[in-house]
Amino acid sequence: MSAASRASSGPSPRPPAATAPAALPTSRGARYAWYGVLVVLGVLVGTAGALVQAAWFPGGLLLALLATAAVFYGGLRATGTQVGVVAAGCGWLLAVVLLSFGRPEGDGVFGGGGGELLFLFGGMAVAVICATLSRLPRPAP
Repeated sequence: MSAASRASSGPSPRPPAATAPAALPTSRGARYAWYGVLVVLGVLVGTAGALVQAAWFPGGLLLALLATAAVFYGGLRATGTQVGVVAAGCGWLLAVVLLSFGRPEGDGVFGGGGGELLFLFGGMAVAVICATLSRLPRPAP
């Protein structure tokens, strides 16, 4: 039996190649676009968390911190670098700080209780935890 007939008649010795996971953005423009999206998501989550944590105190605070952790970890997974966490964290911190100032009339989102401090310090702790996680391995081409 010749080598050509064995190659065409028998099963292939290699298993089929597994599909690779979706590749992380490799171009500079795509990565900058992700950073911009993450800043906007951070602002939205910071604003929503500031409103929810005071409305339903124990459950709302937990929900706000979970959403904060989700956007920070999502930034790490979407970009593959810790800069994604920093981008989302900057947007979150910007929203929380601007909402904490209040207006000259005395109106403000944060009333000055323990829940607000837990939201602020808990969100910063979650950002540090997500930023110090190990980098994701690049998928093989």
